[in-house]
Amino acid sequence: MSFTIAVETPLTDDARALVAALNEWALTQTPREFTHHMTVEQMAEPNTTVFIARDAARAAMGMGALKRHGAGLGEVKRMFTRPEARGAGLAGQIVAKIEALARQEGLQRLALETGAVDGFASAWRVYERAGFKRCGAFLDYPADSPHNIYYDKSLA
Repeated sequence: MSFTIAVETPLTDDARALVAALNEWALTQTPREFTHHMTVEQMAEPNTTVFIARDAARAAMGMGALKRHGAGLGEVKRMFTRPEARGAGLAGQIVAKIEALARQEGLQRLALETGAVDGFASAWRVYERAGFKRCGAFLDYPADSPHNIYYDKSLA
């Protein structure tokens, strides 16, 4: 299966459907109070760039976003791949696009938050293959949550 990955607005029906599917799945894995979702409106803010992956038929099959914070920090947000596209390396390709943009913009570090239950194991593998290491909480994420795991990667 081949994919194209490009920057797109999250304010499309395709992007909204991906976000809805991600939110629905995530809430089966993590209590709502420990989820850190961005709405499509938040994803459309100037500090965030959204990548959408499409298959040969132009169907939206995955997404990920780079949210910029101060002090050279970029955050990987809203990573999701539809079940029928999993196992094809798509998530790793999206992470690579996010990292390339972060490096191009001179960011010094990428960080992310993900779930802590086994349902997120494939995400952990994607991040670890991309060179991310587990770390402590960052920004205003809870430091002592049994429901969240944090990763970061130096770009310096």
